[in-house]
Amino acid sequence: MLIRLDKFLADAKVGSRSEVKEYIKKGRIQLNEETAQRGEVKIDPEITQVFFDGTQVYKKGFVYYMMNKPKGVVSATTDNVSETVISLIEDKYRDELFPVGRLDKDTEGLLILTNDGALAHSLLSPKKHVDKTYYALVRGFVTEQDVSEFCEGLDIGEKKLTMPADLRILKSGEISEVEVVIREGKFHQIKRMFQAVSKEVIYLKRISMGKLTLDEKLQPGEYRHLTKEELALLREK
Repeated sequence: MLIRLDKFLADAKVGSRSEVKEYIKKGRIQLNEETAQRGEVKIDPEITQVFFDGTQVYKKGFVYYMMNKPKGVVSATTDNVSETVISLIEDKYRDELFPVGRLDKDTEGLLILTNDGALAHSLLSPKKHVDKTYYALVRGFVTEQDVSEFCEGLDIGEKKLTMPADLRILKSGEISEVEVVIREGKFHQIKRMFQAVSKEVIYLKRISMGKLTLDEKLQPGEYRHLTKEELALLREK
């Protein structure tokens, strides 16, 4: 369906009609790889990629952020006690955003924030089993026996064993370094899995979700828009 560019931008909350016209005059709007010239031009948002200052604009005003969640902040929109990830966002869409899934309060790492409920549902659907990779420091010597038990599934006190998980030993010692790939998101899952093999997680950081990897340049608490390539990775089936 064709829609005027200025209306599309206004509907996406880039600005008012008058503000959008000024953005176009100043060359801040791009259609695919070309600078837009007129607000009256009609586009098909399903085909034409629209950019504002280099960031892609989506229909219905959808926005997508990658955050390196810091410790001490909860993955929620509101909380009566603790600071939330939403409180770290400075954006006009802030009141619409929500985290895709959650990380424990003391866990760091990759967190997606968006107002796109359909994408969030797709990523969190139990049927999809999206891989989530974590880096962890563990008190105790992690062994090949632990690797086997993670692969078989562990009893963490629920009706069913956990789904098979990949445990990779980076360093085994009194404090071991590991990477863990899980395909579900039970409460405190990785901590409970290590407890099941008599060990303790002392540091946990999510480094990837599906094919999307945390930007190493983001310091804890920092965030940025997803690129169109990163968003495509999240949407891959």
